[in-house]
Amino acid sequence: MNVDPQWEILQGDALKLLRDFSPGTFDAVITDPPYASGGRTQAEKIRATDKKYSSMGKNAPPPFEGDAKDQRSWTRWAAEWLYEARRVCKPGAPVCVFIDWRQLPAATDALQWAGWIWRGTAVWDKGNSRPQMGRFRQQAEYILWGSNGDMPISRPVPCLPGVFKYGNPQNRIHLTEKPLQLMRDIVQITTPGGKILDPFAGSGSTVLAAVLEGYSAVGMELSDAYAALAIERIRKALAPENQDVQ
Repeated sequence: MNVDPQWEILQGDALKLLRDFSPGTFDAVITDPPYASGGRTQAEKIRATDKKYSSMGKNAPPPFEGDAKDQRSWTRWAAEWLYEARRVCKPGAPVCVFIDWRQLPAATDALQWAGWIWRGTAVWDKGNSRPQMGRFRQQAEYILWGSNGDMPISRPVPCLPGVFKYGNPQNRIHLTEKPLQLMRDIVQITTPGGKILDPFAGSGSTVLAAVLEGYSAVGMELSDAYAALAIERIRKALAPENQDVQ
């Protein structure tokens, strides 16, 4: 656990950790949960994530849990954590959830079942993808977004793009790590100076992006290995000697 007042990574199950926070604690939820969508067959689906999402063998980043659910189980689980996340948010707080095309319909159901207002879907165009003749490229992932009730148009927040074009990060420390600049763009949906929640912190990209953009943030991470990696990464990136290269 980190003791910096501007950011914190908590190690544990988000569903349990969220219950320790009071209503109205957070100004936004921005997160990249396990999609549980990789693999064409059940045998492929239940493979360890370091095998399912990487061809690096022993050099792959550590595996993570929660990615072997079927769609019905995943939808129930997503509705539960989205409900708890909404409970600890202020009225009008935005929510942004990364997802892929397979789970997009289930994610929109879960978001609404949890009481959020679904407001749209933004696109992360990651550019590179395996081409297949006669098919469209699968080069996009999506950012499902909404709000905790009414979201006043008068909030001091700019109009953000609906499409973000960034390639996958090089030398990533998480199997599904998102580009830091992408996250720095997305956190700006939050009211200036607000506190951001990421229930699935992974390598800490959301938390790091939030701090770099002037917000505070709390990340939650189930994996001991990734919680430690995220803390180390954020501390190193925020060290005074590294601030001029961000």
